[in-house]
Amino acid sequence: MNSSANLVALYTITRREIMRVVRIWTQTLIPPMVTMTLYFVIFGKLIGSRIGTIEGGFTYIQFIVPGLVMMSIINNSYANISSSFFGAKFQRSVEEMLVSPMPNWVILLGYVTGSVARGLVVGALVLGIALFFTSLHLVHPLITLASVVLGATIFALAGFINAIYAKKFDDIALVPTFVLTPLTYLGGVFYSVNMLSEPWQSISRINPILYMVNTFRFGVLGISDVGVVTAFVVMIGFVAGLSVIALQLLKRGVGLRS
Repeated sequence: MNSSANLVALYTITRREIMRVVRIWTQTLIPPMVTMTLYFVIFGKLIGSRIGTIEGGFTYIQFIVPGLVMMSIINNSYANISSSFFGAKFQRSVEEMLVSPMPNWVILLGYVTGSVARGLVVGALVLGIALFFTSLHLVHPLITLASVVLGATIFALAGFINAIYAKKFDDIALVPTFVLTPLTYLGGVFYSVNMLSEPWQSISRINPILYMVNTFRFGVLGISDVGVVTAFVVMIGFVAGLSVIALQLLKRGVGLRS
């Protein structure tokens, strides 16, 4: 396929993924907004009022907002692509794409772009809700945007790989339940990693979500538990590594060709 045909194919897959989110918006957009609102009320207002200020002189709810926004972004990016691509596998439409002249990178990029778009929309909605509970000012807008895009991309790629290996719908829920949720809660969403004693602080520093949350927090509040340059190197490394793995799995047809 030539470049123009590749662009048409990429646009088609991306548009289909975005329209899927819009079509079932009551399932894709409303639930994370309701969940995060409860987090803001319970953790931010009720518990936060008793904690007072935290690192950097910010209120507790201001401190946790970036983590909660990032948590909603990565959860929705992951959930979107894992369910969508597995559905395509189940319906055998993936096989049609694989035998077409469409390059594998177009298939991957189309699905990832659609998932990142959902993550960004959900993140923006959750951030808007947060402004009803506290005031925020973006200290570094470009860093904020870059951290969001990279974080969403990482977990979109992870969801894509999960969908490739999944053999039934229950397999899609295993990773979010037993891997994604623990990593999220241990990723510095509700606390500063500097508050932990050893060896837990060192263990937390191998958690990729810690770098995503803190980079986003640095962009919004100007504070971070980790070096921003180090965080970006870690995130870019994950994007590159997961992309290579996903493309190789597509090339070999693992779990796709019957």
